[in-house]
Amino acid sequence: MRKIIAMIILLTGMLIYIVIAGAVGSQITDTNGFVQLIFYIVVGFAWVIPVRPLFKWMNTPPDEQS
Repeated sequence: MRKIIAMIILLTGMLIYIVIAGAVGSQITDTNGFVQLIFYIVVGFAWVIPVRPLFKWMNTPPDEQS
């Protein structure tokens, strides 16, 4: 059951993240190419930060749950 809940949270969160990143990305199209590059590198890796605890929780055996 834990994996189903985590996958629903993951898919919903990724959808929201992609929409926000796309909206912000479309606003910086007139800026310097270096700024765009940095933005897309940061956005490309930043999704991992909130997902790591979710994966850890999802893969924790039920007897170790706190």
